[in-house]
Amino acid sequence: MGYYDQDYEQAQGKQKGNRGGWFLSALVGAILGALLVVIAIPTLVNLDVLPYDIAINEEQAEQLETNNGTPINEGTNKNIAVNVSSQVTDAVDKVSDAVVGVVNIQQAGFWSNNEAGAQEAGTGSGVIYKKDNGKAYVVTNHHVIEGANAVEVSLADGTRVPATILGSDIWTDLAVLEIDGEHVTTVAEFGDSDQINLGEPVIAIGNPLGLEFSGSVTQGIVSGLNRSVPMDINGDGTYDWNSEVLQTDAAINPGNSGGALVNIDGQVIGINSMKIAEQAVEGIGFSIPSNYALPVIQDLEQYREVRRPYMGVGDLVSLNEISDYHKNQTLHLPEDVTEGVVIQRVEPNSPASQAGLTELDVIVAMDGVQITDTIELRKYLYNEKAIGDTMDVTIFRDGEEQTVTMKLIEEIF
Repeated sequence: MGYYDQDYEQAQGKQKGNRGGWFLSALVGAILGALLVVIAIPTLVNLDVLPYDIAINEEQAEQLETNNGTPINEGTNKNIAVNVSSQVTDAVDKVSDAVVGVVNIQQAGFWSNNEAGAQEAGTGSGVIYKKDNGKAYVVTNHHVIEGANAVEVSLADGTRVPATILGSDIWTDLAVLEIDGEHVTTVAEFGDSDQINLGEPVIAIGNPLGLEFSGSVTQGIVSGLNRSVPMDINGDGTYDWNSEVLQTDAAINPGNSGGALVNIDGQVIGINSMKIAEQAVEGIGFSIPSNYALPVIQDLEQYREVRRPYMGVGDLVSLNEISDYHKNQTLHLPEDVTEGVVIQRVEPNSPASQAGLTELDVIVAMDGVQITDTIELRKYLYNEKAIGDTMDVTIFRDGEEQTVTMKLIEEIF
């Protein structure tokens, strides 16, 4: 041990000496570097080769008009303001005032100390997409305003105004609000989400963690296109729907929901909706594409709901959730039928009822397109069919395959 300690002390002495020499060298280098920068900047300004603009006053301009750009008054202190402008800052300037805060206000519980009887249950973000006849319209997420007794919108300048929920859709996680347009000065422009490219730069604007950080801007890229994220809509532990989303690594945090995902031209190409929040995961956020959102927004604004075709079948169960015993003994399915959807309820006077569908029929195809589970059934019905369309439905009943035709009507709530 004695030998090791001695070597350690010697090594420390050498390091101290070395540090003194390195410090002196670094100091001299820093001074020389600073002098070079001071001398070089005026020359570079004259040559117009700097990658940014420099704002100077008249006195400074006169000082630059000397030999090789050397200022006349060497001892005079000068402030040079750098005006850094880029496509990112231009995009943010164009749209940021159209991104607002959305406050969910709910009735306070019996044991609450809030005498007013209402309290803020949560905050999110929204995007002003339209101003017309003294009103302004805001799109946000359904989950941002879900359960609200009242909603307020916080504008970019901090003004808070009451909002009316025009409509909300749980399947697409979108909602539309109406506010007084008096204080609204900026309306967002929507871009074509079908034209974006993988790796394209994008900007997320919103209110992470609440209004305290309103108008926060994060930058990233488009990390994935046409992502399909399974969703448990009713909270029963079973996936009911696949959300079609864009993936981005721009930071999306709680409170960003309903905010804007913006391209480099300042156009909204997505409504930020969710992220993967796991300890081992970083930088995976999702946004509802603008082309997917716009038809929903228009329906919510005009009809207060999304108009979808309606079959009139309920309590659907994917065949892969049924035990082999019931597949054989209850449904009497052939062994090669392993995918489909079991009907547990048929609504009276519905298209399904009029077409002759009954309880325990197993839907295996629509218009010849194979239906594997309840998610595929809803996707085909909502995305491929319209109100008033006819649709061929292939089923198995008591082990026998047959096809019926129905005319779809508007879904009635």
